[in-house]
Amino acid sequence: MNCGEYIMTLRHFRIFVTVCNHGSITKASEILYIAQPSVSLAIKELENNYGIKLFDRMSRKVIITEAGKKFFEYASHILALLDEIETSANNWNSEGTIRVGTSITIANYLLPLYMNEFKRGNPQTKIYVNVDNSKKVEDLVIKNEVDFALVEGNIHNNSIIAKEKFMNDELVLVCGPNHPYANIKEIDLDTIKTQDFILREKGSANRDMFDGILHLNGIEITPAWQSISTHVIIEAVRNGFGISVLPYFLVKIALDRDLLHRIKIKNILMKREYSIIYHKNKVLTNSMKTFMEICKNTTV
Repeated sequence: MNCGEYIMTLRHFRIFVTVCNHGSITKASEILYIAQPSVSLAIKELENNYGIKLFDRMSRKVIITEAGKKFFEYASHILALLDEIETSANNWNSEGTIRVGTSITIANYLLPLYMNEFKRGNPQTKIYVNVDNSKKVEDLVIKNEVDFALVEGNIHNNSIIAKEKFMNDELVLVCGPNHPYANIKEIDLDTIKTQDFILREKGSANRDMFDGILHLNGIEITPAWQSISTHVIIEAVRNGFGISVLPYFLVKIALDRDLLHRIKIKNILMKREYSIIYHKNKVLTNSMKTFMEICKNTTV
């Protein structure tokens, strides 16, 4: 970094992050109560200081570059850490808090188990939970809006996110007990492409993994239903509105009770890991480490 010409300040980072979040220099100037030329100057000083181009300027629009996206990850994390110091310093002598991010499936079926186990030994620790699909939860980790997260499948930012496995699972193809496939044990992937699928939304780990398998096999489908609720999907499949691909642990009870039927897809394995993720620069407290160990050691 060339510090001789410009002195980079948190003000520069905050202006840059605000422009990124709102996609507009005009909007950033309104939010920060700063004149537009001052916003543009701060961005220019950042670009000159680090020798990178942060935005492409087209007419009145600013479009973030690939270098800008990487810079945004670091700048937003720095600002989030500063905000955390300012809001948390007065509570450091108290019992503490934990901010947990989690995917929707884990929140529904695993998180209550882990929280109850943790609370038995740490009754005074406050736990805040943020639930969304795995990709959005990963973004919360990058921005330091959660301390760590429980997610399914792969992560997208291995360079700045640490990952520790806590559970194995697999996706399984299921149909209702009265579906034409209910008496079939195994089927070709190409055969099922004409069926009505009931799937999670794009961005969820379940959907991303299945879409990836379809893409590798040259298959495209348009789901008949999309839902962020796995409960809705299970009920729709059980009532014969279509077939779905869901985590095995989630549908195990329904399979055991013959409310759903599992069909193996020939030559396709959909095994995956559930992971604890956190920013590599995150300072983990003893409470956070305890919660993570409970996730790794609790039998489901």
